[in-house]
Amino acid sequence: MKKLLISLTIITAIGLIVYSIFSRNLPDYDPHYDISYSDFIEDVRGKAVTEVTINGNYVDGRRQNGTRFTTYNPNDMRMIDELLEYGVKIKVEKPQVPSTLMQIFISWAPMLLLIAVTIFFMRKQQMGGAGGANSFGKSRAKLMAEDQVKVRFKDVAGVEEAKEDVVEMVDFLKDPGKYEALGGKIPRGVLMVGPPGTGKTLLARAIAGEAGVPFFSISGSDFVEMFVGVGASRVRDMFEQAKKRAPCIIFIDEIDAVGRQRGGAGMGGGNDEREQTLNQLLVEMDGFSGNEGIIVIAATNRADVLDKALLRPGRFDRQVQVGLPDIKGREQILKVHADKVPLADDVNINDLARGTPGFSGAELANLINEGALFAARHNQRVVTMNDLDKARDKMIMGAEKRTMVMGREELLMTAYHEAGHAIVGRIVPEHDPVYKVSIMPRGGALGITMFLPERDQYSASKDKLESQISSLFGGRVAEALIYGKNKVTTGASNDIQRATQLARNMVTKWGLSERLGPMDYGDSEGGYMGAQAKPMSEQMAQIIDEEIRHMVDSNYQRAETILKAHIEILHNMAYTLLDWETIDKFQIDELMQGKIIAPPIFEIHESSIDDIKTNQNSEEVENDQLAQNIFALS
Repeated sequence: MKKLLISLTIITAIGLIVYSIFSRNLPDYDPHYDISYSDFIEDVRGKAVTEVTINGNYVDGRRQNGTRFTTYNPNDMRMIDELLEYGVKIKVEKPQVPSTLMQIFISWAPMLLLIAVTIFFMRKQQMGGAGGANSFGKSRAKLMAEDQVKVRFKDVAGVEEAKEDVVEMVDFLKDPGKYEALGGKIPRGVLMVGPPGTGKTLLARAIAGEAGVPFFSISGSDFVEMFVGVGASRVRDMFEQAKKRAPCIIFIDEIDAVGRQRGGAGMGGGNDEREQTLNQLLVEMDGFSGNEGIIVIAATNRADVLDKALLRPGRFDRQVQVGLPDIKGREQILKVHADKVPLADDVNINDLARGTPGFSGAELANLINEGALFAARHNQRVVTMNDLDKARDKMIMGAEKRTMVMGREELLMTAYHEAGHAIVGRIVPEHDPVYKVSIMPRGGALGITMFLPERDQYSASKDKLESQISSLFGGRVAEALIYGKNKVTTGASNDIQRATQLARNMVTKWGLSERLGPMDYGDSEGGYMGAQAKPMSEQMAQIIDEEIRHMVDSNYQRAETILKAHIEILHNMAYTLLDWETIDKFQIDELMQGKIIAPPIFEIHESSIDDIKTNQNSEEVENDQLAQNIFALS
């Protein structure tokens, strides 16, 4: 408030000075209006003018009726004679000519004023708290006082192992004497590593909240600027501020922006600023000057690119893995976010958790939010399981494109394509169960066949991988069987790419080729300018290509054999999709048994909450989805 008053006072003073300068040099006129010179002469000759005042190039006059006027003086020598002839009273005023100094000042005043205002605002931006020092090198860390951090460990779900790793840090911040008495030292820094959205930032805030200490938060990119030395200055300033508030926590998000390996290939002088910033961070974390009571927590999903000096004991001497939650973790996270929305009685959080393998905490929070939005669109008072299922499908498969117009023949070909995926995936061994098949365009795909695992999976067998390749070829094989090999479409391009990559990895990385055995023939990395060199001879490369070709061909033939043996089911499923657009796992089971199917549960447009509950209660919610198991016609 004090700075605002000072600024307003300065601006007001400048305005008054400018006004006084210009107002003193302007004549004080009564209200008047301009007239032409010819009208002025006519008024004089008509004896309508009583007096005039000549002031340089202007003539001010007054009429008989008291009105005033102004006209331009063209230096007409006859004008004076005319005025005297018709008895007009004449006054002559000497023009007010400002002094030479005033003229110079007036001519330069706008420029000087502009410069003054510019300097004022520049200084205002640069003024910092430390005696008006330049703030360009000041830390941009956001400070949250101990009473402002409201997050607690109970608000962080699904990362129990990570919480166990950091709970002793909270105890140290609360009672450091207990550790110091035994000569123990708490980790100076903790590096949280994990995919985006897993709760690394939330966990860091929970540590500060539980310990009741100030929390400094900054991004790694906030340190680096185009000017060399600015980042290092900001690091010093941040630790200076932290020392004044110790014990405290400094959280650096996306530290890989500033902590990348130094002296890598292709590094030039343009990295001097980043390297100086990193050097200063290394010194502050474990240098000659002790920073007792300051714990640095950093987060990244690229720990492999960080400088080794940053990861050594004494700096970030503990790494906490914050991975994707398992089924128990997903259930805990869903419960935390579900408490904020009204849920219908049919919502089963456990079933929802089983149906979201591979989801991060942020994605699970978004799932609940999307379900609430679906319920709001239908003016419902509670969020149902049907709403959450729709939200999950939207997140995995993309939004439905109901306005996209496709011809019947194109829809039928898409139906055969997706039915081919579903039938092959249903029959081959160790394949994830079919969850849903749809020819409704979603995202970038014209159709979707979705397979959901029965449980969290952390590895895959050779049989399972080959089954995935077979089901990926199911769409192309179905097109070839029904329409002929010359009528197949580009819709299988993504399927072919993924099947080929799976086969290549099985041969070159995972040692699943009987001919080559357990050998790694993967491409080496780190070549010149990003080039990759094959660590093998041309003969070995040819053998690898032959093995990949054999694996692809054998699984293509298996898919073809399966669909030929189930051609009637292929026809029935395709035309059922043409009629219903989407079928679920229950309808797929009935079609595989040759039964007449009922309308799919999720295609019934609910008219009331009770109708939704009735439909939902008749459905057993089984295992759900993983993005890698969606086979789409794109």
